[in-house]
Amino acid sequence: MPVIFREKGYEFSFVMFDLSEPIHVHIRSGAKIAWKRGYRPHELNEIERIIRDRETLIREVWQREGTKTDEYDADYNQYPF
Repeated sequence: MPVIFREKGYEFSFVMFDLSEPIHVHIRSGAKIAWKRGYRPHELNEIERIIRDRETLIREVWQREGTKTDEYDADYNQYPF
């Protein structure tokens, strides 16, 4: 699970298998994962603000990693089995 960045005790990451889905991040704080459960409303507000502030970075990393996956798939598919 590549970590995009860490801020204010939160770790923002994604799962490589998710790259074919709409852009989204997974958030951890210690052992908690933000599924809108386990976080208080003010924590969710802070997480949303951080995501808005870092949206460009999140998109750039997502697209860059997606390109790597596409290149790997292209290399892999050129060899018939």
